[in-house]
Amino acid sequence: MSSPSPSHGEEPRKNMEQITSNMLYPKEDNDTRQLQFACRTCQYSEPAISSCVFRNVLNNAVGETAGVTQDVGSDPTLPRSNKACPKCKAEDAVFFQSQQRSAETGMKLFYVCCGCGHIFQ
Repeated sequence: MSSPSPSHGEEPRKNMEQITSNMLYPKEDNDTRQLQFACRTCQYSEPAISSCVFRNVLNNAVGETAGVTQDVGSDPTLPRSNKACPKCKAEDAVFFQSQQRSAETGMKLFYVCCGCGHIFQ
């Protein structure tokens, strides 16, 4: 589960109650209309420092080489090249075109080293 990141460089807090060591859950204080962290077993609550309850970070770099595994080098249907691997210097690689389809993306070739499985361009 992802946790909220501190907004101004402060350390991330563990949302645990000090007395019973129970987890604190986000809850709205209806009187003040403020975010609180409250214990579900006792009446303890404290004001939230940040209004962020959950942060979802997406990584777009995965799309270009989605589905590529290290054993793709043993696939006999992929074309082969003698381009040298920058990692292990082996000169045997398979290559394929980028699967990302967009107007600004040109034809990108990705190589997978048959020796170590390293993916490179």
